[in-house]
Amino acid sequence: MRIESSRRLRGPNRYLARPVQVTRVHLEGLTERESYDVEGFPERLLALLPGLAEHHCAAGAPGGFVKRLYGGTYFGHTAEHVSIELSNRIGRAVNFGRTVGTAHPSEYDVITECPVDEPLDSNLAERLLALAIEVVHEVVDGREPELRDRLDALRRRYERERPGPSTASIAEAARHRGIPVERLGELSLLRLGYGRHRRLVWAALTDQTSAIGVDIAGDKELTRRLLDEAGIPVPTGGPAATPEEALDLFAELGPPVVVKPRAGRQGQHVFLGLEDAGSVLRAFAAATADGGEAVVERQLSGRDYRVLTVGGRIVAAAERVAAHVVGDGVTDVAGLIARANEDPRRGDGHARPLTRLAVDDVARTLLDRQGIGVADVPAAGRTVWLRDNANLSTGGTAEDVTGIVHPSVADLCHRVAGLVGLDIAGIDLRLPAIDQELPPAGGACPGGVIEVNAAPGLRMHADAHDVGGVIVDALYPAGTPARIPIVSITGTNGKTTVARLTAHLLAGAGLRVGVTTTDGVMIGGRTVQRADATGPRSAQVVLSDPTVDAAVLETARGGLLRQGLGYDWSDVGIITNLAPDHLGQDGIETVDELVDLKSIVGERVREGGAVVLNADDPRSHELTFPGREIIWCSLDPRNPLVRRHWDSGGRAYLLADGWLVELSGRRWVPLLAVDELGGGFGGAARYLVANALAATAAARCLGVATARLAERLRSFGGADNPGRGTLLRLGDVHVLVDYAHNAAAIDAVSDLVQRLWGCERAVAAVTLPGDRRDDLLRESARVVGTRFQRVVLYEDADRRGRAPGEVPAIVRDELLRVAPATTCVDAGTAEEALPAALDLARPGDVVLFLYEKIEPVLARLAALGAVPADAPARAPEPIGMLV
Repeated sequence: MRIESSRRLRGPNRYLARPVQVTRVHLEGLTERESYDVEGFPERLLALLPGLAEHHCAAGAPGGFVKRLYGGTYFGHTAEHVSIELSNRIGRAVNFGRTVGTAHPSEYDVITECPVDEPLDSNLAERLLALAIEVVHEVVDGREPELRDRLDALRRRYERERPGPSTASIAEAARHRGIPVERLGELSLLRLGYGRHRRLVWAALTDQTSAIGVDIAGDKELTRRLLDEAGIPVPTGGPAATPEEALDLFAELGPPVVVKPRAGRQGQHVFLGLEDAGSVLRAFAAATADGGEAVVERQLSGRDYRVLTVGGRIVAAAERVAAHVVGDGVTDVAGLIARANEDPRRGDGHARPLTRLAVDDVARTLLDRQGIGVADVPAAGRTVWLRDNANLSTGGTAEDVTGIVHPSVADLCHRVAGLVGLDIAGIDLRLPAIDQELPPAGGACPGGVIEVNAAPGLRMHADAHDVGGVIVDALYPAGTPARIPIVSITGTNGKTTVARLTAHLLAGAGLRVGVTTTDGVMIGGRTVQRADATGPRSAQVVLSDPTVDAAVLETARGGLLRQGLGYDWSDVGIITNLAPDHLGQDGIETVDELVDLKSIVGERVREGGAVVLNADDPRSHELTFPGREIIWCSLDPRNPLVRRHWDSGGRAYLLADGWLVELSGRRWVPLLAVDELGGGFGGAARYLVANALAATAAARCLGVATARLAERLRSFGGADNPGRGTLLRLGDVHVLVDYAHNAAAIDAVSDLVQRLWGCERAVAAVTLPGDRRDDLLRESARVVGTRFQRVVLYEDADRRGRAPGEVPAIVRDELLRVAPATTCVDAGTAEEALPAALDLARPGDVVLFLYEKIEPVLARLAALGAVPADAPARAPEPIGMLV
């Protein structure tokens, strides 16, 4: 087996509502072989990885995979389960997997779950599967795989990438409240909420944290002086820039003293209990080794406490005990440290609740002071200290004491947080006991504040208190929204127009709208990014913008398949229509599979939200979305599905009696005469009318008033929807520019041409994308052949893997087969196709120009002198009546 490719689906996807990795695996020599084909394979694999016995597999109960293993399963599926088991062995808890075949019998897609906050660019899932493949091969060959070292390397990578306890607790609390969470790469930076309700949290810093407060807390001497001037009990001391100044302060204060960096953090290079000048000089050298000054303070007696305040109130308090081991009379200090580090709660850095114990220069100095070395065996019960300071980051431990904090201590901490200016603060105290009343500062105060920390670690409190939840509650007090309205739009055709029109309607209600389409990202009516912006990354551009009030997201097939959704839940989902297109790409072979894929947009509408469907599209009739309101749209006022839906109390939007109509409850509300619809060619563009009904339904779901809707529907013009039915005039010939690129879309725009000019007075300049299957290209060619008598064929600049001239040849052959009398002209490029089409046109004709890229086409037309044009007058049509 070998890995051919891999991709991460970051959001809800066709497999799971959580992130997954999709890896294409080639079975090579194991193709068409199964697990029972290799004698002893199941037994050897289960002996190596006994945890596989608990895997459910398709049986839905423990032991399901074992049954498959003995009954015979292909090796891609086996590698999937081995990968999941290895993942759990390194502490990376996942349980979902699936292996699906592709069009090639030797290739499979292996889908494995990824932790929700794992960085998007992490390759851990792929590396775990690669190791699983190696293990399967080794077991097949009868070898004994060595796992320890290989798993240790992956475990270290996982520990580096996973969010720390503080970040994880905040993310978990936010999700528990239904607040969207996005982690940015490997950082501890979280983005909570969407749009104007977006908040940022970096570890225990928030976007409400004062920068001044952070700077004050980072300057230990400034903090001490500020608090001292406010009457807060603090140690006496001062800054030292030179060894001489440090010794002067030591002489003034008297032993014992503390020496620490003025800009220190996490207890690094903090030296306590210094009793002589030599110790002070060594400590000063270490504390200033990275530059800057040191602080020399009188050491307060008592016990070490950390108090966490959020919004000025105490959330948690812990008594901290410095890193140490306790002798057993048998094991040396090094062995005691190694035993302590076997505690699964201990890890490197801040990834675990506790930090591993280490023997460094600070620890050796302290051991020397205690008269013991790492190779010595301390007596049973003797405590051997490895640190003076009690920081968890240097190996300390903590015991919760929140319930016994004396009110006077609580009031002190409230004052300290306010004086420094921190919304979240970790206040370090040294007191005789935290449950005793604290006397006023001055005189023989028995304790005080020794440090104030911005971005304090939360891990010492996490087991006893939901500190992450408290921080989230401070950012989003009860009743505060975290989301903005989201409309997600999918389907085969009309997505871009529906997105633009929905955004236009919402903007008319005073909302600043972010919208993504195939043409780019717009925020507040201004294009901020030009690209095919229909995937999750573009959605995040909108959802992460704090100026956005509402999001309208075109959600295309490609983004769903390659990266999943860019959001967790929407308020309104629109499925415009479901027609054959893009089949044969990315594993989607049939229309049913395409329908299932696009249905994700409806499935990810929040409970109580609405799904807007096309009642004129038979494939939409079978869709169901329990817990969501279904809203039907139709151009046929006699559509029986709509009638039944309305009779049962449902909502619908119709074209009836020449009006766009809302049916709600038992009310029939005319919204706009169809001939007033902006960009609708007086109602002749039936596809645009259908798009307007869907956009209107979405806007109404979000509370836009009907009177405002009518005004905005009228004002939607060509400038709001470039490249979709753009009509220009060049001399005595009209040019209709459109993006239609599949059979259904070409048929729809051809219907418009027929209604306004008659197709016998039209020339079609046609290009089709090369990544469509031959049968789909031929279907489009048949539509062109049955609609137009004069056709110019040209080729996309991006042939998408096709040979030069291949696509036009397929189209020409099929077109002439169904309509041999058609005048068919070949033109190489769009630049050549335009004059060729104009040469075929007669006065009063229209050229339908289907494009690959809109900008060069419009630029070329402008250079030729084309100007915007109004639709020609047409004879009135029979009006469908609502019955």
